Amino acid sequence: MRENNSGFKIDESQRQSWLSIAAVWAGGMICVPCLMIGGVLAGGGLSLGQIVLSILIGYGLICTYMICIGMQACDTGLPVSVMASGALGEKGARYIISTLLAIACVGWFGIQSATCGSAFASMVANMLGTEASPVFVSISSIAWGVIMLLTACVGFKGLKWLNYIAVPLLVIVCLYGLIAGITTNDGGSAIANYAPENSSGMVFGISMVVASFALGGVISADYCRFAKSRADVVKSSLVGVIPAGLFMLLTGALMSVVTGQYDISAILASLGVPFVGLVALVLATWTTNVTNAYSGGLALSNLLGFDESKFKVTTGVAGAIGTLLAAFGLLNAFQGFLSLMSALIPPLAGVLIASYWIVGKGKRENFSPRPGFSAVGVISFAVGAVFACITGGTFASFPGLVEALPFLNWPFFVGPVNGIVVSLVLYVGLAKLTSAKPMPAKQTA
Repeated sequence: MRENNSGFKIDESQRQSWLSIAAVWAGGMICVPCLMIGGVLAGGGLSLGQIVLSILIGYGLICTYMICIGMQACDTGLPVSVMASGALGEKGARYIISTLLAIACVGWFGIQSATCGSAFASMVANMLGTEASPVFVSISSIAWGVIMLLTACVGFKGLKWLNYIAVPLLVIVCLYGLIAGITTNDGGSAIANYAPENSSGMVFGISMVVASFALGGVISADYCRFAKSRADVVKSSLVGVIPAGLFMLLTGALMSVVTGQYDISAILASLGVPFVGLVALVLATWTTNVTNAYSGGLALSNLLGFDESKFKVTTGVAGAIGTLLAAFGLLNAFQGFLSLMSALIPPLAGVLIASYWIVGKGKRENFSPRPGFSAVGVISFAVGAVFACITGGTFASFPGLVEALPFLNWPFFVGPVNGIVVSLVLYVGLAKLTSAKPMPAKQTA
């Protein structure tokens, strides 16, 4: 197994139990964006039955490809940035994955900063007996974005302990908000009589759910490489993702039905959740967002070819961009951002699965990083991503472009799933045409 500066094969002594890996996934699911996505599903007019099915199908699809990628990581002991070099080439993996991670992490940083800023502004406004103005919300978003960014750059040893408090507290607050919504202001009747006339449909719902964890499914290798066996990868993925995801998204959807909006800070405020509830929201967002800034900085540093000494600079740049996006209303573009991520990220899974499980027959000895760019992998990924955008309605956000080129908007099934299938099939076909057979692993002393 050849090693490079993107990561190293883990030692067998570092393997962990499947429960510890499942806990990582569950902790990632218990977050503010999941509540917001649940609200988006209800805001899209989906019935409660459609919402539940969308969640189960969406996370089922994600678990399917994250298990395939996770089992490959378990076999090789490698993180995704190194593992992808077998399909995309070392340079292809570096530039493609780093670009996607940078975009995703910067976007999520902006969304979470905006959420935290809105929640804090609502707290202050409620204490003063007024409503938070848009200017105050923007200022609050910038302030919290800077605080989170400084935490990511400088480091805060107590942050992990803060997370241990924030995650359970957020669960308690969610349950409180849901119960408060049902028992007051005819919330129970609103849920019982919930029958939206115009539904965006199951395809919309599944696409939103897939988008919510599309990135996590692809980078599952970074955690699943610590699993002791392929079976542990399956158990940790299913147990860690689906129950927690179903709880958070369904809770967000039900609270949205009661209040008629999906902005979680506004929902909690309208339900009369006490001060401690909004504090939990701020703390949970803070602890999660530091990871976004950290990962975004690493991705940007790797993309630009900087060494670790430049990490704080690239983290600052990534966080600054996200903070500005938050100040200029990124929260309002939440659905559009999810649609973009759902189109661009999943097709990468199709290429990884095709390379290892089909061309490489799922055998560890058939895997090895390829130098430079792999044309087969890069072309397959690009075509899959474009097809996902076309069939997933991503280009619909650009009416002028669609009017000039109507074929760019061809809704069909679920865009992210289409992208995975196309990239997978194309990779297998091109590999056969070009005789791009798996390279034997190179041994190191």
